[in-house]
Amino acid sequence: MSSSAHPQSDAATRRIRVDLAAAYRLIHRLGLDDSIYTHISARLPGPDHLFLINPYGLRFEEVKAGNLVTVDLEGRVVDDPCGLGINPAGFTIHSAVHAAREDALCVLHTHTVAGVAVSCQEEGLLPLNQWSMQFAGRLAYHDYEGIALDLDERQRLVADLGDKPVMVLRNHGMLTCGRSVAEAFKLMHNLERSCRAQVALQAAGAPLIRPSAAVAAKTAGQYASFYDKMEAGALPDTEWDAFKRMLKRSDPDYEE
Repeated sequence: MSSSAHPQSDAATRRIRVDLAAAYRLIHRLGLDDSIYTHISARLPGPDHLFLINPYGLRFEEVKAGNLVTVDLEGRVVDDPCGLGINPAGFTIHSAVHAAREDALCVLHTHTVAGVAVSCQEEGLLPLNQWSMQFAGRLAYHDYEGIALDLDERQRLVADLGDKPVMVLRNHGMLTCGRSVAEAFKLMHNLERSCRAQVALQAAGAPLIRPSAAVAAKTAGQYASFYDKMEAGALPDTEWDAFKRMLKRSDPDYEE
């Protein structure tokens, strides 16, 4: 059956491609990328369990809607416009989450200095401020097992992740899951700021004021409510729209 028989699916696929390319460019713009490493993936509509991920070898500012690689959950490349293949470690992590979590349309993974620093701390991310308190009770941890090339790690990774939207990969970096590309990106943006604030506070050496567990839980619930309403279409996602406007003014070729 021709793709024209599925105009809604085609439109949804196009939207996911453009949003995913925008996320790559924004992660670069914000300084959260790591050369050609780390990855963002997005599941495509349909029964074939396909997802998009970056070509292995392109920097994030080179990723476009049209050069993303399409791969299935077994690692078979369905479409590779650049002929570069994909990062095997990226496949391990992203295929694990996409296979286990129907709600995880987008999975975003970073290795930032602040994120790696917090991932190496015994207590992990501390609920010290409004940014980080949104993750109270919504954060998972996965112990480091080496570079993620062993497919057997997938079952342990998803067991540790459970139903949480955010995970600290210990001694490694950070991971977010979103019901949309926008949600995964916004979670990572706030997670990164939380990590930077924590490292800055620890470097200052002053005594820390720790909000109560009740206040942290309340804040997390307020954030979760906002995310839920935006994903349900009850609230416009004005922040994501603003990020894309910023990108389109100076970097419009991501949509190509």
